[in-house]
Amino acid sequence: MTWLDSVILGIVEGITEFLPVSSTGHLILASELLGLPSTEFLKSFEIAIQLGAILAVVILYWKSFLDVSILKKIAAAFIPTAVIGLALHGVAKTYLLGNIQVVLWALALGGAALIVFELLHMEKDSAAGEVHDITYKQAIIVGLFQSIAIIPGVSRSAATIVGGLIAGIRRVAILEFSFLLAVPVMAAATGLDLLKSAGTFSSADFGNLAIGFIVSFIVAFFSIRFLLQYVRKHTFIPFGIYRIFIALVFFLFVVS
Repeated sequence: MTWLDSVILGIVEGITEFLPVSSTGHLILASELLGLPSTEFLKSFEIAIQLGAILAVVILYWKSFLDVSILKKIAAAFIPTAVIGLALHGVAKTYLLGNIQVVLWALALGGAALIVFELLHMEKDSAAGEVHDITYKQAIIVGLFQSIAIIPGVSRSAATIVGGLIAGIRRVAILEFSFLLAVPVMAAATGLDLLKSAGTFSSADFGNLAIGFIVSFIVAFFSIRFLLQYVRKHTFIPFGIYRIFIALVFFLFVVS
């Protein structure tokens, strides 16, 4: 991997981390286009680089992390994800991460599900309008949906947003809660992976990680602001269409 590869993957991560299109899936697809071999370092890079995007959330929402009531709800959502993620981490990294077929099917089926959901979903007047209004039950439901994203291509953002809407949370509130929930989830996933893999990295590998981290942080900072403005006036149907389109393109021209 070169420094330019790290920059490109950092841009991809920063743009896609919080959009309902799967950042991990896009990193795998981008790596395929760049001709990067699916090494253990690349798999770790695709996990660890997400910390850059997560740092953008910490800076933008630092006040929320000082609110005990919000932290308790983040913890309630994090627990089911942590239990399932810890149990299946080895399986996911060995058999799913880096598997382009899994990514493409998850993108296509997830895109279709997102479109169907948006066409059928009716938001109730009683839906929670602020992060403070989210109940512990709703938080746990969001956490259970988030655990589905252990499959690359599903999209953590899409899973939490759909789970939150089903649980009765308004769009802006679940989007912001999804941002906040990403912090412990991605920090735990990265920490677990680095504990197991960092000893095998070279100095050049750590340099590439640093480049990807910085680039993803800068790009994600602006991506978050875009999505907050977008979701106030639009549905997620365009993202569902995009997921199906990109999956078809890769099926036809890359993996065929």
